[in-house]
Amino acid sequence: MELDTIYQPIQEDLQKVEESLVSVADVDIPVLKKLLDYIIKTSGKRVRPALTLFSGKFYDYDLGSLIRVATAMELLHTATLVHDDVVDNSLQRRGKATVNRLWGDTSAVLVGDYLLGKCAELTAETENIEVMKLFSNTAMVISSGELRQKGLSFDGKQNRDDYYRWIAAKTASLFSAAAEAGAILANSPEEAIQALRDYGYNLGMAFQVVDDVLDFTGNEVELGKLPGSDLSQGVLTLPTIIFLERYPNDDTVKKILESEIAEHIELARGKICQSTVIQDCVDIARNFSLQACQALEILPDKFPRSHLVDLAHYVVRRKG
Repeated sequence: MELDTIYQPIQEDLQKVEESLVSVADVDIPVLKKLLDYIIKTSGKRVRPALTLFSGKFYDYDLGSLIRVATAMELLHTATLVHDDVVDNSLQRRGKATVNRLWGDTSAVLVGDYLLGKCAELTAETENIEVMKLFSNTAMVISSGELRQKGLSFDGKQNRDDYYRWIAAKTASLFSAAAEAGAILANSPEEAIQALRDYGYNLGMAFQVVDDVLDFTGNEVELGKLPGSDLSQGVLTLPTIIFLERYPNDDTVKKILESEIAEHIELARGKICQSTVIQDCVDIARNFSLQACQALEILPDKFPRSHLVDLAHYVVRRKG
């Protein structure tokens, strides 16, 4: 099942989120408008807004508030990507040149800051203190997680625990917040809020593990960026970590951490893809996906539940 089919029940509302995102670029400062237009038109899968909308459909569906928060969640995600590209000196994102490549680091940082400010404004418009706290806490978790990971760059001792802490902060926290916010705005009972929070967390963990697998198995067209980008930044993701656990005497990764030579990166990708490591990682992602589905079992048997289950299966089998 593809995303269009999964999103079908919320398609009209997702279109309203899309219109809300486009309206963010409606500013009277020409250079800011140009930057925002460029960023917003680089659309992704909109998984985070979809989580907010689906989670809000189990109980009291307040569309106005949900559109604001769904928009804010996507903008928070976008802002973190813009800032990440500056930190990593990335030149390509989703098949397009990055903002920092086209306009420089200063403009990229400032437009990322603007997006964060817009997120705060949108969440404040809900007048829901819980959602406002959730947003601010999530922004702090993402930032602190990235800072912790930067301290481990080019450290060959990075392990699974380090990796899981990192992706929990940088990815799962926002998935979890997007689902939790929808549940809060729908006046859901606490056990339902917890269930959707857990669903979002496990979905985000599965999503990131698959992303990191695709960084080895995908190609530039599918990924929208050069494969092996994490390794080139000295970041050991799950495939590399498991490979090092299994083959501690192989010095290919060590050479990358010492010299960052492109040939070594391609050699490491080849070795990892030819081993059973990739399937091990897919199995781990599938287990997170299963935990996400199990978290939904206490929720009312309404259509959003089956579509969220389908979404959990989709994130594991996607190719980009």
